[in-house]
Amino acid sequence: MAKPGRPGASSGKKGPTKGSGGKHRRSLEGRGPTPKAEDRPYHVAHKRKQAAERGARKPGGGKPAPARGRSRDGSDIEHVTGRNSVLEALRAKIPATAMYVAQRIEMDDRVKEMLAIAHKRELSVLEVTRPELDRMAGYDGVHQGVALKVPPYEYAHPQELLEETFDQGETPLLLALDGVTDPRNLGAIIRSTAAFGGHGVIVPQRRSAGVNSAAWKTSAGALARVPVALAGNLTTMLKDFKKQGVFVLGLDGDGDVSLPSLELADRPIVVVIGSEGKGLSRLVAENCDQIVSIPISAATESLNAGIAASVALYQVATLRAAAEAE
Repeated sequence: MAKPGRPGASSGKKGPTKGSGGKHRRSLEGRGPTPKAEDRPYHVAHKRKQAAERGARKPGGGKPAPARGRSRDGSDIEHVTGRNSVLEALRAKIPATAMYVAQRIEMDDRVKEMLAIAHKRELSVLEVTRPELDRMAGYDGVHQGVALKVPPYEYAHPQELLEETFDQGETPLLLALDGVTDPRNLGAIIRSTAAFGGHGVIVPQRRSAGVNSAAWKTSAGALARVPVALAGNLTTMLKDFKKQGVFVLGLDGDGDVSLPSLELADRPIVVVIGSEGKGLSRLVAENCDQIVSIPISAATESLNAGIAASVALYQVATLRAAAEAE
């Protein structure tokens, strides 16, 4: 039973409710062709088109330079550390500029493959001391004797991430993080997203962990396969997604629907994970179509954000697999 008056909570009725945004994209058929992305005023492609047109009218005008990310400390350098993370980054052809290897490193198959890829790409390989690698890995970082110097991470745009998933003929399963500030939690969530068939992770521009060496390390290389998008305003983004038929689920310990009872797994979904301490913010909770809780023992107060995301993704993946098998 839904709690009366709770913002964003489920009414207890099965299926999507009017205005919920929980309808499948197929429900939009019959309303005419969807405008091109560049013709939608709210879309980033429209803004790029306008910027390009303005630039073309100026001497030397043309397409604006693509936006580039910057590391959280404001520098133009980032380091990927750890054997799995470095190897996955090299395999994915991340545009690295140098590879660092500890003196007298213990060789294994991963290190041998890294060196082979670096040699093939004519990438500089530098032998450094372990204290120097410690500095690259940062506080509490683990480098396992290797590091990769890379440009700052370039974030995707949430709208483009959603449209690319639809264009591939797949039902979107996205994760949005509301105030998750620990980069290790971000990395763990990215790793789980890759493991359970998710299509991407969305982080807000403020008060959120960004992609850094700790996130790369914890993701165990999954960052090379799972895109991370940057939302200027998470609440506005969720509202835009709902207009396009995406159902917004918020994870909260006081949710009105238990995760095992979820009946919307076969629809386009964005699962919102709250911060490690405060959970979902008020505005984000108000814009969720349904607040879902994970049943846990009464002796445990709450779950870590990364673990909660893994449980939710596993449940959705299981329900989708069962639906496909029928």
